[in-house]
Amino acid sequence: MTTASRTSAARAADERPAHRDGNVLRWLGAYASSMAGDGVYYVALSWAAVQAGTPAQAGLVLSVSALPRAVLMLGGGVLADRFGPRRVVIGSDAVRCAAVLAVAALLFLTGPSLWPLTVLALVFGTVDAVFVPAVGALPARIADRGQLARVQGMRGLAYRFAVIAGAPLGGLGVALGGAAAAFGLAGLLTALSLPLLLRVRMRELPPDDAPDARGRTARADLVAGLRHIRRHPVLAPLTVAIALGDLGFVGPLNVGLTLLADERGWGASGMGWVLSGFGAGAGAASLLLTLRGRLPHAGRVAGWSLLAGSPAIGALAYAPALAAAVGTAVLIGLLAGLSGAVCAALLQTQADPAYLGRVTAVASLVSLGLTPLSMPLSAAAVGVWGTGPVFVVSAAVCGLGGVVALAVPALRHAELPR
Repeated sequence: MTTASRTSAARAADERPAHRDGNVLRWLGAYASSMAGDGVYYVALSWAAVQAGTPAQAGLVLSVSALPRAVLMLGGGVLADRFGPRRVVIGSDAVRCAAVLAVAALLFLTGPSLWPLTVLALVFGTVDAVFVPAVGALPARIADRGQLARVQGMRGLAYRFAVIAGAPLGGLGVALGGAAAAFGLAGLLTALSLPLLLRVRMRELPPDDAPDARGRTARADLVAGLRHIRRHPVLAPLTVAIALGDLGFVGPLNVGLTLLADERGWGASGMGWVLSGFGAGAGAASLLLTLRGRLPHAGRVAGWSLLAGSPAIGALAYAPALAAAVGTAVLIGLLAGLSGAVCAALLQTQADPAYLGRVTAVASLVSLGLTPLSMPLSAAAVGVWGTGPVFVVSAAVCGLGGVVALAVPALRHAELPR
């Protein structure tokens, strides 16, 4: 093949829609398999912890992974940028697979015990701190810039599929062979991602051209990444908008919804219907991005989605019946899913390629590390003031994220590449 032919083939591959790109589809399959394995893992961990100890001890085991994930997330971003996100994701999945299968074998031989479950949870939290930034930095290295919004939509659909499939598969594993079988299934699903990831081709992105980049320490790399966000006219306000949106959304969705369902007498099944409404709305937003590929006026879309979704969060607490609550949840999921996917695409296209892992780490730290702190605060506030006022305050916080996005000209006028 001549040089001109190779150039023409490369250009055709770059222009290929993401949903027809085998490279993107391999990554998507690996991501879905890994996330489904995570879903099975959490079911198995919950079941084994309850069997091995008291409810308080089980709760401690389930929450122990949050600390290393929050503390080490920024360092994970540095690793993703230094060693490449594909290599970090492959290593992370390999470690998780080995750890889960080891605990599965141990439980099969000895029965449920708290100490291996605690160690496993710590390992998962530590690996998540590396895995999450690397996964967030991968799309820009496997797809053309103009396809990143579509890739985010496809990723959202894959995640929804993994969530829907993971919990039932975990329950089936527990029913057939106990926690050991469920952990074994989680390890096998994670293992399926490895051969797919090994076949994913990476695009060459420009390196960090800072004069001292080659000799910098890890700490200096982290400081450089934070400085890059702080000085960027779009990334800085976008990070603030994401933080406010997540802070206003996570508390009501997790703790507040449970307390609201109990207060209204909807029960666990009613809460499940509302959560399904959230999932359906978010899935519809992902499908929209998958089909459209690119939304014009991305900054405005992100801001108005956050702003329009905030009254729905407050209205959820005052829904007169379960059907109205489910409909409101669909609307919230649609708008939150749309703003989340657009914000993620903006992060990847606005960030300097050399800083993608660190930029993703900062945004992920807000969602996975800091916003869980709002859950106990939401629960305590509901106990004092009731669900209605707490949902309204949460809605105001979420809406403030939209205000930030629309008030900063650089973010308001930000566009996704064609």
